Amino acid sequence: MFTTLVAAALVALVAADGIPDFVVPGRCAKVANQDKFDLRRYSGRWYQTQIIDNAYQPYTRCIHSNYDYSDSDYGFKVTTAGFSPNNEYLRLQGKIYPTKDFPAAHMLIDFPTVFAAPYEVIETDYETYSCVYSCIDWNGYKSEFGFVFSRTPQTSGPANDKCASVFRKNGVDFALFNDVAHTAECVYRA
Repeated sequence: MFTTLVAAALVALVAADGIPDFVVPGRCAKVANQDKFDLRRYSGRWYQTQIIDNAYQPYTRCIHSNYDYSDSDYGFKVTTAGFSPNNEYLRLQGKIYPTKDFPAAHMLIDFPTVFAAPYEVIETDYETYSCVYSCIDWNGYKSEFGFVFSRTPQTSGPANDKCASVFRKNGVDFALFNDVAHTAECVYRA
């Protein structure tokens, strides 16, 4: 059901505007998901340190998120913020949560300005890094995004090294990832 809904949204998007730049020929990688994923341990502040560019994310630097776990919602209320290319501080709020159709580490992104997409935690140690994959494919095309999250705002560090290995091992081209700048001018208020 979820795949049909996402495919229909992708078809509507393509039909309305032509093929966006982030839709390319290919199929999504079949990534592994974190075993025994613990939502409570995953909560807290995360910094994006490397990403596959994402047209739905209006920030280009200082990107950080706060994952607030809720037992009643069985998922996260997420606030993500950062600076746009025009130096404007932007903040979005939404939810990321598991569904009954997949393991807990394979969640769904639900933000007001973004159509629903998978959020797959391939691997995390909860303390220093999280490697996240989001991809939808249909009819020989894919829309692929990847994220390296760190508990600290360091563009170079153990999270990037660990996730580079994890993504490659799972068939994701790490050469597509770009650094997210975290400089002295960053403000972390998410």
